[in-house]
Amino acid sequence: MTHDNTQPGNETTPSPEELRRRVAATREELGETVEALAAKTDVKARAQEKTTAVRHQVTEKTTQVRDQLRDKATHAAHAVQDRTPEPVRAKAAAATGQVRDKAVHVAELARDKAPEPVREKAGQGMRAARANRAPLLAAGAIVALLLLVRRSRRHR
Repeated sequence: MTHDNTQPGNETTPSPEELRRRVAATREELGETVEALAAKTDVKARAQEKTTAVRHQVTEKTTQVRDQLRDKATHAAHAVQDRTPEPVRAKAAAATGQVRDKAVHVAELARDKAPEPVREKAGQGMRAARANRAPLLAAGAIVALLLLVRRSRRHR
């Protein structure tokens, strides 16, 4: 801790002011040591800190993976579109329009006949789909193109 000047052969004794300074420094060191020990024994606080750190890591990783998947889906959609002949794309666009029209018609029927709680849940689903429109459209386009390619191969 501190150096003791009162050794045999050393005739100088510390002044009262020096002793007070040493006592204050020792108290401060002791207080810091006690605080450090108390922090190490506070299991609840340490668990909360660890939970917060893990939650932050999971959030970052989720965002990173979501962005990667969105980029890959967009890239795959463009690759399929680039490799698909124009007549197949035209048929896919027509089929997409037909599916959209049919979906609108079915949605209107369901809305008319569904009870209020079901309509509310459906509205929440639609809002979620609209929030993630690009990946859903890319996936739908890929599925439609793959179905058309498969159908055109069967007819050969």
